[in-house]
Amino acid sequence: MFQSLPMAAVALVAAFFVVILLLQRIPYVGAAIRLGFSLCLVAALVVLLAERAPMSPFLAPFADRLHLDGQQVVGKEVRIPMSSTGHFVATVSINGFKRRMLVDTGATVTALSTDTAEAAGLEPDPVPVPVILQTANGAVRAQTSTVPELRLGSIVARDLKVVVSPAFGDLDVLGMNFLSKLASWRVEKNVLVLVPHHPQAVTKA
Repeated sequence: MFQSLPMAAVALVAAFFVVILLLQRIPYVGAAIRLGFSLCLVAALVVLLAERAPMSPFLAPFADRLHLDGQQVVGKEVRIPMSSTGHFVATVSINGFKRRMLVDTGATVTALSTDTAEAAGLEPDPVPVPVILQTANGAVRAQTSTVPELRLGSIVARDLKVVVSPAFGDLDVLGMNFLSKLASWRVEKNVLVLVPHHPQAVTKA
């Protein structure tokens, strides 16, 4: 009995496609079915983009064009809504290089992937030994560097210390050493509110 279940499922799927093919031969019905499939495909792609764009360096430009990130400058505040993954993800500019970064209040220092550091033109600090970081996955070797200018909406952080390691993959994290430069920050109804000491004019990409 249990061995016949896969065959029954295959037969059901085959019957479904046969019915679809037959219906497509009927005027207007076939066009409606193709339109329905196209709309479902577009909806699936939009959902995938909304889910993956927040942390993907490749999908971030599409998220910006579709306004999926929701980051806003309201008065003196920068407001970042919680993403569908339950995290706060900010669009930042590192020396003019645009990037999506996870805001992590549990991280002491801001961390960048090797690819991001190279794209932003960052050089490692001249220290004799690498830094050893303790992460959830164990000890990680990293180098230190300094970001001359990091922009997040109307917020500008200069000479920001960061750690860089290939162990971070493509993940970039804004840590407490960035948040501590602000006048204040808070979470308000699933929105992260960042308040700088001296708001700067927002630059357009």
